[in-house]
Amino acid sequence: MFPLKEKDRRVVQVLLSAGCCPRCVLRFCCVGNQATYRLSCKELFTELHMFLNDDKSKPGAAEYNQPPCKKIRLQDSEKNDDDTGHNGAAKLLSSECVLPDGWVQTCTVCLGILQDLCERDFVKKVCGEVDSAGYHFSSLVFSVSLPPQLLVREHATWLLVKQEVGQQGSFLTKDDILQLKEVYKWITHPLLSEELNVPVDGKSLFEVSVVFEHPETDGDCHFLATVCRDCFRPTKNKQSVFTRMAVVKALEKIKDDDFLQQFPYQLEPPKGSCVAQEIQCTHNSVYVAGRYNKFSRTLPQTPWVIDGERKLESSVEELIGEPLKKMFKVDHLNFSSSGREDVDVRALGNGRPFAIELLNPHRISFLQQELRELQEVIKSFAKFNSLGLKLLYLCANVLCSLQKINNSTDKIRVRDLQIVTREAIGHMKEGEEEKTKSYSALIWTEKAIGKNDINFLEELKDLKLDQRTPLRVLHRRPLAVRTRVIHSMRVEFIDQHHFHLYLKTQAGTYVKEFVHGDFGRTKPNLGTLMNMTTDILELDVESVDVDWPPKLDE
Repeated sequence: MFPLKEKDRRVVQVLLSAGCCPRCVLRFCCVGNQATYRLSCKELFTELHMFLNDDKSKPGAAEYNQPPCKKIRLQDSEKNDDDTGHNGAAKLLSSECVLPDGWVQTCTVCLGILQDLCERDFVKKVCGEVDSAGYHFSSLVFSVSLPPQLLVREHATWLLVKQEVGQQGSFLTKDDILQLKEVYKWITHPLLSEELNVPVDGKSLFEVSVVFEHPETDGDCHFLATVCRDCFRPTKNKQSVFTRMAVVKALEKIKDDDFLQQFPYQLEPPKGSCVAQEIQCTHNSVYVAGRYNKFSRTLPQTPWVIDGERKLESSVEELIGEPLKKMFKVDHLNFSSSGREDVDVRALGNGRPFAIELLNPHRISFLQQELRELQEVIKSFAKFNSLGLKLLYLCANVLCSLQKINNSTDKIRVRDLQIVTREAIGHMKEGEEEKTKSYSALIWTEKAIGKNDINFLEELKDLKLDQRTPLRVLHRRPLAVRTRVIHSMRVEFIDQHHFHLYLKTQAGTYVKEFVHGDFGRTKPNLGTLMNMTTDILELDVESVDVDWPPKLDE
């Protein structure tokens, strides 16, 4: 049975006369039955036609043997002898036309969104774009962006309906009207799921979005800027001030009479429907974390480019990132780490924690054939079976990448490579200045020394340094004096001009500058402590004391 009641009769008459499509009529009648909206526009029009004509004894019913196509005009007018008796009320014009068997004109309210743009042919077009994008996915989120002028047209129609039902003693709030987006999803989600053979899931990491535009009615919102100027402020990242949020705020503020007096357009069927300006597929980022060792003294952490000229052929970021990019089929990634070492500094011990954001991956799972080939790789990861097959696929990808990275170069080694959440990456940066790091340095002294000349360094505990921004990084860091702490030192004599110095320091300590003094910019420094000129020949990071990411079995 068609879900309309007698109280809806006048609303249906008014909305059909206003040029609304059947689905918008149902929205304004607060019909919440999803299956009803999935009927075709032709079927819905027939049902509405039958509803209006099911009782010829009802006043006015005979007028709707063929519902007239009438224009609704919202105009400013003074109180007169019209049938509304309200200043600026909407008027039904009497120009009529005979409609064909189905509803063919573009809806005055949804501008075609709930007509052809939610039917199977359009859904097939969307699915064609999805197929050609080349993503692997097992579910999807479907989102639509609607032109803001739809809000203005819906508001105008609501005022008209509110006036009509108000005369019958009823009251329709704007919140009672079913949201256009909600109805659109009711119709399209089953079609998308059927065409792509995957569920539509609001929690999916893969999103298909459609941006609709209707250039013909772009000006519908503009009058609001003269009434509610505070709602339309230019923003850096927005091309137009007439965003949906701004229009919503303006419509909440504007009075009904002001709206009716200033809305300058007739609500008449437009020449055409909205157009899909963009159909886009995106996959949420995948985050990978691990630790790396760097064994080369000619390898920067990130690509070293100065004035457009590349100085060295590779970097830690690229050696780790390229296999991951190929595996997950991404074009871009973001690399971050717990601190950074200079190009000539090695990272030893358990390595330096790092995290990589893989942006918009096209692939996150292996095929069964590839999984069989990775059987040996994922043996050690079998304990993660309980986390689900999808996560196992991701972990298999990561472990395969780990193997490729470590086999491709002797300059670095990666360990504990794993999938993490975006929130977990924050652990890497927590307590940035409180954590400690350990270093080993090869020291040269200008004067000859003996073992007893350096033993006193081991007695110094929690030595505070004032370090002015080093000259070598002054071009990219602000000039400041930073207080850092060397918690402990240990020495190992080599010969009269060389010894090894092992330090445990507060994170962020400039160790090179502590050794050579940086022309007095670090006080105290090793030279002033030993009362001679000292310099650093080699430096290694022995440990970064961050308990993240979790250690995995090798």
